[in-house]
Amino acid sequence: MEGQEPARRPPYVPPPYPAPPARSAEVRRRFAEEARSERPDLSALCLLIGAEADGTLDEAGIDAAQLELDRLAGELPYRPGGPLAWARALSRLLGGRYGFSGAAGDYERLQSSLLHEVLRRRRGLPILLSVVWLEVARRAGAPVYGVALPGHFVVGFGPAGEQVLADPFDGGRVLTGTDAETLVVGATGAPLEPSMLVPAEPLQVVQRILNNVRAWAAARPERSDVGLWAVELALLLPSHPARLRYERAQLLVQRGEFVAGAEELDAYAHLVEVVDEAAARQARQQANTARAMLN
Repeated sequence: MEGQEPARRPPYVPPPYPAPPARSAEVRRRFAEEARSERPDLSALCLLIGAEADGTLDEAGIDAAQLELDRLAGELPYRPGGPLAWARALSRLLGGRYGFSGAAGDYERLQSSLLHEVLRRRRGLPILLSVVWLEVARRAGAPVYGVALPGHFVVGFGPAGEQVLADPFDGGRVLTGTDAETLVVGATGAPLEPSMLVPAEPLQVVQRILNNVRAWAAARPERSDVGLWAVELALLLPSHPARLRYERAQLLVQRGEFVAGAEELDAYAHLVEVVDEAAARQARQQANTARAMLN
């Protein structure tokens, strides 16, 4: 009708599209349950992150991703030998035959942090490509584990004295000599320390994946929805820094959810006031400011 304001279109959200509320609640329940289990399943947790990010990933899609990992594992040779033989077999299969690898442009895509998309595209961040290597190798019986080098995630095979490292981002290239130290120095400027080569636990891998998602979203203020669900999933992990509560509060306020943001700021202040009175005071001031925005 004349004089009537046109209906407002919802803001454009580029894919992947987030899960609807009911699906998100179920995904989070299962994520928390798996994260607190005696032996958390890395692939299951990564696929649940994908289901939170991508509303099109249903149970059939999750099952299909798990079956793809099984299928790839079935193509590995039976017990090819020691750590180096395993590393080379994975490189030939995943990096060579199937072309799993990464490039600089993959850092710009949220899909590069979602396991089901990495399996589909065969491209991703170092840590997600490493998850593919880990899950395929584990299913085949390899002595494999993740190695969380500063700034770059790789996979390791064999015990400390016989350790062999491979870089899935570079197609599974086996690292020799000073390659690992070069990666660390290039990322941080600091030398490689033996403590950097210890196996990463599944929950440490998941936390680092969520950190990457949060960093991706922080560089894109229009995708605060992604930052919020990444923080909220990280808060479901058994161990997490208190600072995540502050980050969640900031995101809520940024999204115009002033009451919820103020409540979270107050909760954070209560949590840290014993160890950091100044931070608690600042958070309470920010809570008051958020409530004032309602007027």
